[in-house]
Amino acid sequence: MGPKKTNTKTKTPKNNDIIIKEDNTIQPTINKSHETIKEITPAPQKKIISSKEITLLTPKGNEKTIKISKEKSRGKRMRHESFGVYIYKVLKQVHKDIGISKRSMKIMNSFMNDIYERLASESSNLVRYNKKHTLSAREIQSAVKLILPGELAKHAIIEGAKAVNKIASTQKN
Repeated sequence: MGPKKTNTKTKTPKNNDIIIKEDNTIQPTINKSHETIKEITPAPQKKIISSKEITLLTPKGNEKTIKISKEKSRGKRMRHESFGVYIYKVLKQVHKDIGISKRSMKIMNSFMNDIYERLASESSNLVRYNKKHTLSAREIQSAVKLILPGELAKHAIIEGAKAVNKIASTQKN
């Protein structure tokens, strides 16, 4: 019979590595010339006192208490920007009784991001071609004519002109 196998798996250590085994023991390794010195210590254990305090038991038996405020424990939500609100408003203007599924909203949001990206890059190119430093409504209008086909471009230009006129009238007052 060969040597007895243990059920702990370890990685091959590099200089001053710490190895965590499957049985939750920490094994720091220090390489000195060709010998390896190994110490086996238990991993720190968590003990929950209340919802606002956590006590950690260190390998030497010392306790370390960490206080957590309520705001930190919940965490902040990641902000996710989308055109969903605006797509929904336009849908309700066109058809009051029709809704939209999450999957369809994702598709529409991807479509809007794609069109926005195309218009922005084309209008940026037009600014560079004309050797200007300012992106104006004229460049956006030209980009719309170049990217959108026929009748769709005409309607988009009319709606854009309405928006520019509305902004200009509010700035005068």
